[in-house]
Amino acid sequence: MDSVKLYDTTLRDGMQGENIFFSPEDKIKIARRLDDTGIHYIEGGWPGSNPGAAHFFELAQKISFKQAKVAAFGATRRPGTKCENDANLTALLDSAAPVITIFGKSWDLHVTQIMDNTLDENLAMIRESVAYLLARNREVMYDAEHFFDGYKANRQYALDTLAAALEGGTRTLVLCDTNGGSMPCEIDEIVRSVMDHFKEHHDICFGIHTHNDCAMAVANAINAVHAGAAMVQGTINGYGERCGNADLTAIIPILALKMKKNCMAEENLKKLLNLSRFVSETANVPPVSSRPFVGKSAFAHKGGVHVSAIMKNPKAYEHMDPAQVGNVRRVLVSEQSGKSNIIYKAEELGVDLGDDAVKQKQIVSSIKDLEDDGFEFDAAEGSLKLIMEKLTEQYKSYFDLESFRVVVEKDREKPCYSHAMIKIRVGKTTEITSAEGDGPVSALDNALRKALSAMYPRISDMHLVDFKVRVIDGSDGTDAKVRVLIESRDTDNLFTTIGVSEDIIEASWQALADSFQYKLSLDHKDTSTTPA
Repeated sequence: MDSVKLYDTTLRDGMQGENIFFSPEDKIKIARRLDDTGIHYIEGGWPGSNPGAAHFFELAQKISFKQAKVAAFGATRRPGTKCENDANLTALLDSAAPVITIFGKSWDLHVTQIMDNTLDENLAMIRESVAYLLARNREVMYDAEHFFDGYKANRQYALDTLAAALEGGTRTLVLCDTNGGSMPCEIDEIVRSVMDHFKEHHDICFGIHTHNDCAMAVANAINAVHAGAAMVQGTINGYGERCGNADLTAIIPILALKMKKNCMAEENLKKLLNLSRFVSETANVPPVSSRPFVGKSAFAHKGGVHVSAIMKNPKAYEHMDPAQVGNVRRVLVSEQSGKSNIIYKAEELGVDLGDDAVKQKQIVSSIKDLEDDGFEFDAAEGSLKLIMEKLTEQYKSYFDLESFRVVVEKDREKPCYSHAMIKIRVGKTTEITSAEGDGPVSALDNALRKALSAMYPRISDMHLVDFKVRVIDGSDGTDAKVRVLIESRDTDNLFTTIGVSEDIIEASWQALADSFQYKLSLDHKDTSTTPA
């Protein structure tokens, strides 16, 4: 089985993406997870470019990684400067990183028009910088920046830049599609041509580094491996400058499961989904549901015909077992659903629909009526479970609302002020509490939490993750119905609930109350907790 090395550049190239930022401490946490998942190389940043990158390498020196090697990234020496006098090369060595990835220019346009340099001096910069770093006991990789554009513009010079790096002593050449404009057919042809040109050098490891400007980054990386590349550079979730980098969460399963390449152990593949979510949460960027392999919707089924088929054999509509990458199959329920969706979903959520076909048909009809009224249960499985329990008379309410009042005040000088008073009943006990909040929903959340906390202490584990409001039909103006989705998280679970009403506070209350009811049902299931 052919081996392919995985090189992660989330902590450097990924951070060049819009709205992506990691502190040095964040980068250490991510590096630990990358190492635990089986990534071979972790690029920590450019130590000569900013203090944050340098601080990461200081922290990394104190950590013993299980298998990953930490790489520092930087440029060749400056034109007309000796290597020993170049501040960038000095910073790379001072980082104490065992691996140094150094980039140079492969496109004559960049050499002459952007750098105002000569072609010969550029070759000398590559050759001398690589040799200088290798002589100081570092593993050195050479990133040929803009290689594919350079190859198409001036084939011989692009090859000369690679030859200069080999003359300096490196045996790892990474071909970069820096502008992300190359097509898969071009990548395949050029990689094969380059490898054939250097076929006498049997010890060269060719790598690939692609960007996603034509939505081809993953395809280009895979094509390069198919052509013979033995290293892939990319980022988790495809974060990166402009349209992003090649997404390792897609590349790794394709290499391991589709191409049968030896790149990651089976037990580590199952960590990919959690790795993807951890990085997105650390970046404070919502996960993309449609992301292949690790997205929430990657193995989601909505059409009744599809669901009926996967109940017989999942291979009918799934290209792989989602558990191989740590994901799960999901069946969605909506107005397009058939009985198969409802039966499957009920079983998944732990709701017994019974064997009465007439009753099952009534449940399907009731859920479709609610969807027609504006509810959207494929995005709110927490509320769906509660609805199913109500329709089958299995629902247990952990509290009942008697009333609430929300006051919002505003004067010229101060921002809006919200205060909520709520009266609920738990069994025979009535609680009346009040609380403030940053807005009416926040105030209601705080008041309800305050009222329930004495009887259900584990409520403190739950917090709101996301709050979304959407007008269902704008033609009615301010009288239009709104849909509110609330996403909540506790220690072990992430769940979404929904509310629909012409009144935004009423819709918010429905979703908020469902989130607490669902949370309490989980706690009751886990611990058989009853009110104190």
